[in-house]
Amino acid sequence: MAFKDTLDKRRISADQCGELTDKTVFINRVAKVVKGGRRFSFSALVVTGDGRGHVGFGLGKAAEVPDAIRKASEQARKRMIKVPLKGSTIPHDVLGKAGPSSIVMKPGKPGTGVIAGATVRSVMDVCGIKDIRTKCLGSTTAQNVLRATLAGLLMLEEPEVIAAVRGVQLEEMGYHPY
Repeated sequence: MAFKDTLDKRRISADQCGELTDKTVFINRVAKVVKGGRRFSFSALVVTGDGRGHVGFGLGKAAEVPDAIRKASEQARKRMIKVPLKGSTIPHDVLGKAGPSSIVMKPGKPGTGVIAGATVRSVMDVCGIKDIRTKCLGSTTAQNVLRATLAGLLMLEEPEVIAAVRGVQLEEMGYHPY
């Protein structure tokens, strides 16, 4: 229930974002065996973002690759979320889980770069995160890794919000921005 509430709070429309960029993460050819042989179709995973903390992903299926990518892009624009950032990194460590996949994300000091696999890197690039360290645990299926990454990004909170909930100052929490 908490995940759904967080998702609803962070969901934004594509109109509120700047210029959006799409990145195709994975294209899969699937076959359906029928009486006359095989019928091929394609599924595409696409990540969309504006480089300023807004990101979304979509899955599209069609008989042709360009149609699958277009459908996935449209779905990604409908499912945009806002990610809290601290400069060019994330505010704190987080563990995102989805199915058999887990992603550990740790903030990086300026100049660290994006230390991540291809799927996670595409999310970080379109989101605008420049300094981060990540590790994928468990299954490395592109769709599960993508869902785990976004689940982790949804769990991020700004340090000011956490301090206000706890009723303490940022200095008392031991928070030191990079």
